[in-house]
Amino acid sequence: MSTSVSRADTASTARTPALSQDVAFELLSCRRRRYVLHYLKQTDGVATLRELVSHVAAWENGISTAEVTYEQRTRVYTALRQSHLPKLDDGGVVSFDAGRGIVALTDAASELEVYLDVVPHDDIPWSKYYVGLGVLCTGFVVGMWAGLLPFSLIPPLAGTSLVTALFTLSAVVHVRHDSRMRLGTSGEPPNEIGGEGA
Repeated sequence: MSTSVSRADTASTARTPALSQDVAFELLSCRRRRYVLHYLKQTDGVATLRELVSHVAAWENGISTAEVTYEQRTRVYTALRQSHLPKLDDGGVVSFDAGRGIVALTDAASELEVYLDVVPHDDIPWSKYYVGLGVLCTGFVVGMWAGLLPFSLIPPLAGTSLVTALFTLSAVVHVRHDSRMRLGTSGEPPNEIGGEGA
């Protein structure tokens, strides 16, 4: 981080309001707000408005911070300053000191973690995927147990190994997917979770 702002500089970060599900999803529904949270989680939780503007504008346009134009920076600055940061502040997940241009995560921001595993709009929820996989595997096992063709042709050990492998592979893919979709991981923020409002 390019500034020496510390968490101690923002006394209001001690606020820990209860974060309802509706508020959490509303805060996470906007891409720019997710970008703000992503950057703050990558740092020590505190940043200047200038830093946030540069990184959010760069991520939005798929360019480096050095390539951000004045117009791009101005658009993001206006949106963050007038709308998104006050909304995050009202939600209790950041403390926005408009006078000093400093933004800091509050302790309540950790409550958002439970809501971050939001499914990309083109995917099915993982819970439904596992239900489907469970039904498929149950049918497979019942078919083997009842001696129905073609299931009866499969050796029991091979059938058990196949079911185990399917669930293990699914779990590995799920974990890798979640790690890529998590806010605050290194690199650019995930672009597919939640809504896509600016």
